Amino acid sequence: MAKISISGYYGYKNFGDEAILEVLVEHLKSIGCQDITVFSSDVGYTENKLKVNAVKRFDISNVVKTIKNSDILISGGGSLLQDVTSLKSLIYYSAIIALGLLFNKTVIIFAQGIGPLNSSAAKFIVKNLLKYCTYVTVRDENSFKLLESFKVKSDLVCDPIYSLSVKDRNCDGSVGIQLREFKTMNYNLLQKLAMLIVNKFPNKKIKIFSLQKTQDYELSKKFESMLKSMNYDIKTEIIEDNIIENISTLEYLFAMRFHAILVALKYGVKTCGINYDIKVEKIANDAKIPLISMDANENFEEIFEKIEQLNSDDIKQFANSKSFDWVKLDEFLA
Repeated sequence: MAKISISGYYGYKNFGDEAILEVLVEHLKSIGCQDITVFSSDVGYTENKLKVNAVKRFDISNVVKTIKNSDILISGGGSLLQDVTSLKSLIYYSAIIALGLLFNKTVIIFAQGIGPLNSSAAKFIVKNLLKYCTYVTVRDENSFKLLESFKVKSDLVCDPIYSLSVKDRNCDGSVGIQLREFKTMNYNLLQKLAMLIVNKFPNKKIKIFSLQKTQDYELSKKFESMLKSMNYDIKTEIIEDNIIENISTLEYLFAMRFHAILVALKYGVKTCGINYDIKVEKIANDAKIPLISMDANENFEEIFEKIEQLNSDDIKQFANSKSFDWVKLDEFLA
């Protein structure tokens, strides 16, 4: 089978990116691909967790050597090709793709969200790289339309996490909260959400999920303190590990991050999205679950009633109606 190298935002222990990588590696191994190398910020973590080879992502000589010795380079998933985080980030991921093309490798763009591309340099780089890639898949309509405007052929696919294998749910009646730092985060949202939790779930355990320590943990601690200030006896726990297993135990979840919502839907958890990004709004609308704006100007009593009325079987049915299509991708991996 082919030698495969994988580039992405891996090793930083961001739940969504690591879950995508896990699904991808699991599939590659299932079709017989065993020689897999991941470019990671934490080589030991990636090797131990996934039983693959890993190379330090900024160890340029080894990255170049790995790509040169590979048959296939996979870039993604996630939102790698954008200049909102920084132009440097886009240049790094673009350079990896360019090396794959330079060495005449099969280059696959895997379920990426493309953009936003604010600078003319970013648009030029993405347009003139992706048109030479072997196979390009994107995970949302905006990315598809953007590449279409660049005259880059791509396939629109669902998020790979829809193909995540989940075990039977072991619900313990707990309530999940998942928050992340973002420019639109505000006290009003936190205050109203904390009041809802304390008033509606005073006797339930509250699990506060930190899915990426640098963005989530301090806010999780702050929210925990708000809950305790309203009800000192409320039971809380900040969850940083075994995220999927802990989501499976929930009866309810209030979440900002797209992949936290998606995993909860797969387990049939009664879920409410917090709309910090269009992708959260879209999955909430598609799954017909309630949505809270960052301004928190909704009637939270009505939000609670909508959550209560959700049917777990309907939620699971929605999640199971979507599955990542591996067929065309596999044609390039064989």
